[in-house]
Amino acid sequence: MNAPLQIAPPTVDPKSLGKVAVLFGGDSAEREISIMSGTGVLKALQSQGVDAHAFDPSERPLEDLRKEGFTRCFIALHGRGGEDGTVQRELEWLQLPYTGSGVKASGQAMDKDVTKLMWRYKGVPTPAWRTVKSAAECEEAFDYLECSTIIVKPAREGSSIGLTKVTDRSQCAAAYALAAQHDDEVMCEEFIDGDETTCPVLEINGEPVALPVIRIAAPDGNYDYQNKYFTDDTQYHCPSGLPEDEEERIQKLVVKSFKALGCRGWARVDVMIDKVTREPSLLEINTAPGMTSHSLVPMSARVAGLSYEQLCVHLLTTAALDREIPGMYEAMSGTPSA
Repeated sequence: MNAPLQIAPPTVDPKSLGKVAVLFGGDSAEREISIMSGTGVLKALQSQGVDAHAFDPSERPLEDLRKEGFTRCFIALHGRGGEDGTVQRELEWLQLPYTGSGVKASGQAMDKDVTKLMWRYKGVPTPAWRTVKSAAECEEAFDYLECSTIIVKPAREGSSIGLTKVTDRSQCAAAYALAAQHDDEVMCEEFIDGDETTCPVLEINGEPVALPVIRIAAPDGNYDYQNKYFTDDTQYHCPSGLPEDEEERIQKLVVKSFKALGCRGWARVDVMIDKVTREPSLLEINTAPGMTSHSLVPMSARVAGLSYEQLCVHLLTTAALDREIPGMYEAMSGTPSA
């Protein structure tokens, strides 16, 4: 068996990171989780000597970041407005480096339909799907996919919000109605029966590296919003206990999927393994993963040798811009350069 991946802790001077804004809260459906993530990140950075401060974009304009002398941002926002390219675009205009993927990659990754189209194009396996805009189309998709069970979910939400497992055509209307509360574009996806896993990707020295795979065992196989964040009934296995060749294949695929979307910094990819064929299928990628007490990236990072605090500092060191343009903010806003 190969030796487990070990990552060297960051050796950066906290003062060199400048004044840091931890962006969390926001006004998406995942605000509650974002507050939990951001609070944890803020405390972790401060414990390491970083000059970090809380900043909720739903309460203050992002222009205040420049006015108050912030030099980089840790994005702990989840859902729309936080990981779909919106806040990233504004930070590009402000020329403030931020953690995670850039504008284009964030937008593509947030839209599950676009993600799966790009993965298919790049040869990354993903379950069959159809995107629908009515209950009738949802019923048609159930027939079209020709499988006994489908997953119906919003195409542009996370944390299993609005998700339903459908086992009969008669359930499609209610499942569609629930998903449509969160997005006018709904995805119907083939359900893969088997092991549920997730695998984080961390950029190290400019190259994406897959962290150890986590195997998830939720009550009755139902890894929903409640079981993700608010119960202790879900079991997480890391090391995964999977055969070595299966773990290595997943790790190679998630790095390929990360590159296919042009992601940077970090991400987490959800993967199902068919219980009969043992073939992996990638479900979605999260470019601003949770950092709560139940979150999975910190769990995997610990196995690779990084504490929660060290992980937060490492992620902060990867903060970047799509394009650095000296003086752009000053020129566009009329603010004189310092």
